Amino acid sequence: MQTVAVAAAMLPMIALAQYPGQVSKKSKSMPDLRAIAVLEWTGEVGKPKSCRMVPVTVYDGEKLQDAGIYLARPQPLALSGEVEYELKANGKTFGLFDIENAGQEQGSWVGYGKWKPMPAPKAPEAVAPGKIDDVEDEKPVLHRKPHSGEAPGSGSGSGSGSGSSTSPSSTPGDSSAHDDPDRPKLQKKPDTSKPAPDAERPSPQKTKPELAQSLGDVSSVSDSDPDRPKLKRGKSSGNGVEIPPTLMGLPPDMQQAVAVSDAKSRPDHPWTYSWANPDDESKMKAAVEDIARQALGVVVPEPPPNPAPRRPGTAARKPVKPAAPLPPPPPLADEQFRVFELAYGSGATLVLSAHTDGPPANQKFVTIVAQPDLYGKVRVLLKSVTDRAHLDEAPRMRLVDAVDALADNRGELLFELRGEGSRQFALYRIYGGTAEKLFVSSGGFYGTMSSD
Repeated sequence: MQTVAVAAAMLPMIALAQYPGQVSKKSKSMPDLRAIAVLEWTGEVGKPKSCRMVPVTVYDGEKLQDAGIYLARPQPLALSGEVEYELKANGKTFGLFDIENAGQEQGSWVGYGKWKPMPAPKAPEAVAPGKIDDVEDEKPVLHRKPHSGEAPGSGSGSGSGSGSSTSPSSTPGDSSAHDDPDRPKLQKKPDTSKPAPDAERPSPQKTKPELAQSLGDVSSVSDSDPDRPKLKRGKSSGNGVEIPPTLMGLPPDMQQAVAVSDAKSRPDHPWTYSWANPDDESKMKAAVEDIARQALGVVVPEPPPNPAPRRPGTAARKPVKPAAPLPPPPPLADEQFRVFELAYGSGATLVLSAHTDGPPANQKFVTIVAQPDLYGKVRVLLKSVTDRAHLDEAPRMRLVDAVDALADNRGELLFELRGEGSRQFALYRIYGGTAEKLFVSSGGFYGTMSSD
């Protein structure tokens, strides 16, 4: 009897373990997720030869999660079928990308799909002008609803039929009394809160068998779990697995753009900084370039010393030939200089990335994040220096763009950390004169960054 009682007591526990979907309820207060990814492609903007979506992070309302593994079944939630990303450059949306399939490349999940242009704004509907009735008298006339017991043609406070609300042939029970063409009427405002439907998706291409065999763990990303959180959804093509041309490796002509998927529609937030004096930008750039050359060990020629002044009573010296003009400073190869306003009303944030010229085996890389101080000088917040021989210990920092990862109207700097055989993505928040590391994705060994 005790065995039966124990077994009976265990049945509810077993049922809970086997059928969690029947006992768990989807919370109405579930936060809206916000996913950040990087679209990589070769070819023209909007018409790529090959492309892929690399998930970076998902903000769940409390903290940043690794989008490459967050709610993976087996593909991560950020690469679920029909998830739609907005492609952004400097905070402005320039295209859409719908996820259709997901696969693994070198052990990391990437997504494949279709690049779509932004939908054209809906043209306003033409409103027909209101009908103007002919009036015999400009004097306003009130039309009164007849009441029972009143004689036909009688009106309130009128001794004649000129101000009557009913015609002589109407009666209190006649419905024509309510259909006075001159009586004002209210019209219901059309509902414009519902968004216009998206344009239909073009018909998908057929799967290439040889391409499907070259990918590992390629799977359809449809999910029917009603309790699983969802990101912004695009429009389904209604077909099975399809794999567009993929981007393999890290080709030199590869381009990158920030991609954002959010359940809520949020306005664009441009990150462009407007200088009060346009000359200040060139001065700040020159100052950051000097810091970069010093970090790379590039020798900058110094001007020759000025000749000593002649003493009184001494013979005049022979005229000195003018010194030859100084050579220009050594160039910085692949230099990228960006200036951001990462919050409304904040100061300028300077980001410079470059490397030394010469054979690839001897190249050194530098990335500097700085801000002007109150005296117009450059204050370095973050400095990363590495070379080809130490990329696995200190990866090369490559700026992707600024992005609002926490949906708080503040921009973070998104960097790609590229090592010799692996890479990661890192988010930095610039606040209070410091560069705070908020998040680093998995996929490699993160090197130590030095800051001044």
